[in-house]
Amino acid sequence: MELSHWVQGARLRTLPAAVAPVAVGTAAVTQVAGASIIWWRAAMALLVSLALQVATNFVNDYADGDRGTDSDRLGPPRLVGAGTVSSNEVKKAAMVSFGVAGVAGLALAWAVGPELLVVGAVSMLAGWAYTGGPRPYGYHGLGELFVFIFFGVVATVGSTYVHTESISGFSLLASVPVGLLAVALLVINNLRDIPTDKPSGKRTLAVRMGDRATRLFYVGLLVGATVFIVACALSAPMSFIALPGVALAAEPARSVLGGAVGRNLISALAMTGRAQMVTGALLAAGIFLS
Repeated sequence: MELSHWVQGARLRTLPAAVAPVAVGTAAVTQVAGASIIWWRAAMALLVSLALQVATNFVNDYADGDRGTDSDRLGPPRLVGAGTVSSNEVKKAAMVSFGVAGVAGLALAWAVGPELLVVGAVSMLAGWAYTGGPRPYGYHGLGELFVFIFFGVVATVGSTYVHTESISGFSLLASVPVGLLAVALLVINNLRDIPTDKPSGKRTLAVRMGDRATRLFYVGLLVGATVFIVACALSAPMSFIALPGVALAAEPARSVLGGAVGRNLISALAMTGRAQMVTGALLAAGIFLS
């Protein structure tokens, strides 16, 4: 694979979903009495999260490519589906990415405790089983639930845990808006792909819910993120500065409610990703400054 292929397959636009929970979870350390941020652990947590996201993207690429579900997609072309590189090469890239996550995770487990090995193993399994294996849960309407759990709760709370070695109630609270925005990104992606996913047998939540309900669900996720940011501000007052980040999703929300379809949803997807990135950064900054 050429470098450009690696970059394309890594899907850089999805990486804010990996950065936001680590940033917010690290900032949440400041809300735990007597705790302080250990920066090398924060760096390792970020590396784990990024590597898991990239690995999941590569697994999605080769698994969907092998099944033929990427042969007629509306979004950016995938490596295997477009015939750019072989499925085996992309699978190797996924394994390398999982390996990077594993090495960084081992360093954290050595410093914090063996319980992180279990969390890491389950997270890797979830990344692979999203579209890989004989019964991928992403094909059965469970993708949004697992994204909320692993790129919301687990990544945020885990990023606090590696510093405090305890589960923080505030970190759990802060993980909710992070997870909801990550789910919103997946929802709008799956909304766009309903016309191609349905005939290919890919029963995403959007396919199961239908077009109209999926559009309302997307907006509900944005509203939910707003509510939980306000809830965070009750304990960490500066958290409110994250609200303008969610407001950046107002335009894609109008597009979604207005009935945009197909390629017209690509810009809405990009704007949702931007809103997620800005909200995560502002929420982390607000918590840190409170």
